[in-house]
Amino acid sequence: MLPATTSAAQKTILVFGDSLSAAYGIPREAGWVSLLQQELQRSHPQYRVVNASLSGETTTGGRQRIDAALRQYQPAIIILELGANDGLRGAPIEDIEFNLSALIRQSRKTAKVLLLGMQLPPNYGADYIARFKGLYPKLAQQYHVPLLPFLLEGVAPDQFQGDNLHPAAPAQPHIMRSVLQHLKPLL
Repeated sequence: MLPATTSAAQKTILVFGDSLSAAYGIPREAGWVSLLQQELQRSHPQYRVVNASLSGETTTGGRQRIDAALRQYQPAIIILELGANDGLRGAPIEDIEFNLSALIRQSRKTAKVLLLGMQLPPNYGADYIARFKGLYPKLAQQYHVPLLPFLLEGVAPDQFQGDNLHPAAPAQPHIMRSVLQHLKPLL
């Protein structure tokens, strides 16, 4: 018999998100997902990180892709980071909630889930912003999954790209550490 390879013994962490996880506007290796992989190689080498994030992805698109991603990667943990594009497009809160619920339920059949919360800029109206922000804690409680309340919490205003939506490379280590703090109990 041949000895098992390290990769065969590794468990997969699947990052399933949008441009915030896909390293939009910066080199992919500078993004928080790549930095997370580097950190886990040191601290938890039994895990590998796969980034299945797509810039512009919505919860509807995620629902269409999740089954194939689960089959392909067979993750032990899924980091779910979706909803921002839905909110920026003014999608009905009920639709976003329905889609995120479906994503969590489908993912939990085979993996642990870490939900990454998002918030919207102030120009969407107080009611919509509050309802959107409340989705993430509501779903985390309903499905008993850990939640990072706001992925971009603590990112300084000068650490965003020119669009004021996407964090620049200097913000990525901070984001990675925030995610890792909430991921550690699942490892």
